[in-house]
Amino acid sequence: MPRVTRTVSIVVPTRNEAENVGQLVSGIVAQGVPFHEIVFVDGNSTDSTRTIIQSLASNHPIRLVAQDPAERGLAAAVITGAEAATGDFLLVMDGDLSHPVDRITDLLDPLQTGAADMVIGSRYVRGGSTPNWPLWRRAMSRSGAALAYPLTRVHDSMSGFFAISRSRLLKIAPAPLGFKIAFETILRGGPGFRVREIPIAFHDRSHGKSKMSLGVALQFFYQWALAVIRRSLMKSSNGD
Repeated sequence: MPRVTRTVSIVVPTRNEAENVGQLVSGIVAQGVPFHEIVFVDGNSTDSTRTIIQSLASNHPIRLVAQDPAERGLAAAVITGAEAATGDFLLVMDGDLSHPVDRITDLLDPLQTGAADMVIGSRYVRGGSTPNWPLWRRAMSRSGAALAYPLTRVHDSMSGFFAISRSRLLKIAPAPLGFKIAFETILRGGPGFRVREIPIAFHDRSHGKSKMSLGVALQFFYQWALAVIRRSLMKSSNGD
């Protein structure tokens, strides 16, 4: 299908990413990504993240949006960014440099050509990887993805690196409950919702303090399992 170029808003949730946001913007610009704007959604950073973002806005189309403290979590940050954005498409990514900027265009291309409704940067398709992850984290992540696969038919529905039409996300995305928004969006998209996975290498942060720990992962996995089971029961009761 012929390409119809649409504007792209990059949505980046942040919290204490002062050491990373400048490098992230530089990487996006260096890759020649045709973005309309970068919307940083900051969740009450206590370092200089907001100051640095504001300084970057003097040279780039960047906006800073403060996340409502009453609506915590990445899912809420993504919805806040989507509501504030003005682009036709959204490219959602983390602010800690874990998502490869050189794959942004690959995520956007299937949307621009109408070949997919959502494109996910996947760690768990051929060519994807999670280099240097500890065994416990790899086991947790892979187990969650495997548990979700029968419902989504997507190998990495927990990915936080994805592209989608802004209007579509706002139409079908759930009220943010703290779970992975890509997973919920895929489920709510219905049987005709076309998802494509693009392999990526997911690298842990080089700067700043990781927000992931074994305790956090265990708590998240428990909540994730409950969400998947609840969805499965709902699908069964509806006769799907």
